[in-house]
Amino acid sequence: MLIVKKFGGTSVGNRDRIFNVANRCIEDYKNGNDVVVVLSAMGKYTDVLIDMAKEINPNPPKREMDMILTTGEQQSVALMAMAMASMGVPAVSLNAYQVAMHTTSTYSNARVKRIDTERIRAELEQHKIVIVTGFQGVNKFDDYTTLGRGGSDTTAVALAAALHADKCEIYTDVDGVYTADPRKVPDARKLKNVTYDEMLELATLGAGVLHNRSVELAKKYGVRLVVRSSLNTNEGTVVREGSKMEKMIVSGVAADPDAARVAVIGLKDEPGIAFKLFNALAQQGINIDMILQSIGRHGKKDISFTCTDDDADLAKQIIDDLMEFEEIDVDKGVSKVSIVGAGMQTHPGVAAKMFEALFDANINIRMISTSEIRVTVLINEKNTDRAINAIHEKFNLGEE
Repeated sequence: MLIVKKFGGTSVGNRDRIFNVANRCIEDYKNGNDVVVVLSAMGKYTDVLIDMAKEINPNPPKREMDMILTTGEQQSVALMAMAMASMGVPAVSLNAYQVAMHTTSTYSNARVKRIDTERIRAELEQHKIVIVTGFQGVNKFDDYTTLGRGGSDTTAVALAAALHADKCEIYTDVDGVYTADPRKVPDARKLKNVTYDEMLELATLGAGVLHNRSVELAKKYGVRLVVRSSLNTNEGTVVREGSKMEKMIVSGVAADPDAARVAVIGLKDEPGIAFKLFNALAQQGINIDMILQSIGRHGKKDISFTCTDDDADLAKQIIDDLMEFEEIDVDKGVSKVSIVGAGMQTHPGVAAKMFEALFDANINIRMISTSEIRVTVLINEKNTDRAINAIHEKFNLGEE
């Protein structure tokens, strides 16, 4: 059996945790499995590197940021290989260049194009544990790129798909996927199973357990994902296709405080305005989520949308330079709160129940967005924790 195992930064944050991870990988290796390990940078080391860079240049070039950030994972994989060697187990560390993990050229947010598997397979044939840097790739210019925060999950799933691994285990500091963040909602319950679609929505909406692009890849290539804790041996949550899933109307509640609302007031009410606006934002790589357009009156209309906090000021600048309008307002004090569940498609009244929970908690809704398996509301950020607890309780998600 070929197993890809990914460990996050907290799992390899110090010497003891490095040896803990080494032991877990060696256990599978000694049971006769081929093992590929993907690691993030140690602890909060990525944040340390970002701070170092910004001390030198508050607005550093993205290419140079990728150059410095990729050193974090190279540290952790080398130390892990050393740990395994000290325990008498052959291991080799490989960075993205040595693997040949080809990505697009978008620095700081590259996407995996293809992986050359020859080097990894050659090392596995020599009965070594292969330890690969997460979060990074190499573009057509032979420059290092990074896949965005949380990108080590995507590295692991991409490797599992390319190597046709039997399973991909994502180890983190929680036991699996919960009905809500257990640090915010005391009675949150761990799910035994979750569908790719539900997990993709939860990951995109701020659940924080898996990188959303890793779930996209897993669904596309049918990679069997298991989310587990690196700190204990408890059974985790299996992410797979929708058959034999738990028949819950709502599977989880997620919150994303990294949101900003941009309201453009008094735009011309004519064809092509929305295209012109959102095409310009897309050209600059700004992802838009919720969109609300008012009914046109007196030849004018308003458009509001959400993006990340980091993109809000750039979005305002682009619109300022591009369009005629009466007013533009950026509000970074907002949060997105969402419910997700494959069962919602066949159960009317789910959204109303969510809105009732927020009404009971005296929380005002600013914007609403829906899909077949998701309802998202935009609220004041200070009400986030109260909102997710109220919704979690209303849907009885803490009960089996």
